[in-house]
Amino acid sequence: MQDIENKPWLKSYPKGVSTTINFDEFTSLVDMFNKTTQRFKNKNAFTNFGVSLTFHQIYNNSSNLAAFLQNKLKLSKGSRVSIMMPNLLQYPISTFGILKAGLIVENINPLYTERELETQLINSQSETIIILENFAHLIEKIISKTNLKNVIITSVGEFLGIKGILMNFVLRKVKKMVPKYHINNSYEFSEIMKNKENYKLKEVDLSLDDIAFLQYTGGTLGTIKAAMLTHKNILSNVLQVKEWLGPHLKYGEDIAICALPLYHIFALTCNSLTFFNFGANNILITNPRDIKSFVKELKKHKFTFISGVNTLFNKLLIDNDFNKCDFSKLRISLAGGMQVQKAVAEKWQDITGNVLSVGYGLSETSPAASIDPIGFNKFTDTLGLPLPSTEISIQDDSGNQLNFGEAGEICIRGPQVMKGYWKNDQETKNVMTQDGWFKTGDIGIMSEDGFTKIVDRKKDMIIVSGFNVYPNEIEEIAMMNENIFEAGCIGIKDNEGNEKIKLFVSKVPSCNLTSLEVIEYCKKYLT
Repeated sequence: MQDIENKPWLKSYPKGVSTTINFDEFTSLVDMFNKTTQRFKNKNAFTNFGVSLTFHQIYNNSSNLAAFLQNKLKLSKGSRVSIMMPNLLQYPISTFGILKAGLIVENINPLYTERELETQLINSQSETIIILENFAHLIEKIISKTNLKNVIITSVGEFLGIKGILMNFVLRKVKKMVPKYHINNSYEFSEIMKNKENYKLKEVDLSLDDIAFLQYTGGTLGTIKAAMLTHKNILSNVLQVKEWLGPHLKYGEDIAICALPLYHIFALTCNSLTFFNFGANNILITNPRDIKSFVKELKKHKFTFISGVNTLFNKLLIDNDFNKCDFSKLRISLAGGMQVQKAVAEKWQDITGNVLSVGYGLSETSPAASIDPIGFNKFTDTLGLPLPSTEISIQDDSGNQLNFGEAGEICIRGPQVMKGYWKNDQETKNVMTQDGWFKTGDIGIMSEDGFTKIVDRKKDMIIVSGFNVYPNEIEEIAMMNENIFEAGCIGIKDNEGNEKIKLFVSKVPSCNLTSLEVIEYCKKYLT
């Protein structure tokens, strides 16, 4: 049997990496933020569209927001504040401002439809949202059905000077990407940053057990659930990755490419918190789907770190200009969110000269549970090794440990594992054992040297570009169409090995219905 007490992965641990972490350095995420901004005060923390904000500027702006939330909006400790925007400078300011005010961050996918947004806000009971003006019209339609009382609106061009004014004009007047809206008693993000009222920030007594984030894991019809991630959960992951990367870090010198959306747990913890703590300059990519513009931005930087999912790396590799980027300083390429194809990893190494390392985890594990040892000379095609203070166990349906090489459910135990699901005790009991194991729903095998590999999935779930898609949600939406009698949804692999959604429907007798009509109907209600 697999000997958990002996932790077989430890014999494969990189030299100099401790097997455990401790919390002596920080008492909360806010404490980490304050100490980090003081340490790297005048260095650039985040860059977007060529404009940078220093750690000190991030500190001041987030303090202004926190003071506004406390004094003007009268939000008390534990209140939820939602963020709905792509990667912009306002995102980290909002995240840190909410946390400094003693509140809980609720991340919302900015691609959500009206229905999906309404469902999540009703579940979280959030009273406040910080939202990009492009999506404000959605709030106008649903606000009466939610607990929302406060709406803070921002624009793409804020913090970007003259360039930003031009961008806002083009988005509003030329591309018509800002639909008209009317929301009573809304606030402008830019005005809050000025703090004309001279609101004073009140220090909040935070513990490691206080909830920091509500991270929704997908599914909005019966399956909606949010992982309650505490300050300890997230801080654990920051400290674990910090220990894991060890000698590969150069504090205050890294340039980290952040193309994954910050509302996703991978980028949230990895870039805006972990590499922030390292003193890195995070280059925020607002629209990574525009590969041409993305590559053009990459050419401007001698980046040292890049994170992404298999789909993103593959799209970069097939761009004709990507190989013209400067990879001379690239030390770490980290993939997660979905399985990485060996062909993509090998091509990445051929072009960049850097090995693509894989990290594994879920929203429920903050997210990283295991990562490839950094510095290997080739792709491992595994999930790597458990991080410090983390255990991985392969178990059968009865919770028994399985032998090396035997397939079973991957279970994770460690300080980064969530507190539970928000207002959903039953779902929490379904995935958490009494002795602290989180059941991932992934089927895997472990080798004798401690490396784990996924071989199947236990949950009826499809992963599209790193995001969870629940078949029953697709089916329920399709069945809302009066011309559809029955519907069934599955995941299929395309020619590149990525998962796609395939929907089967049977028509109501004697009706006319085309596949295009079904697709257009689903677009109204699904991201």
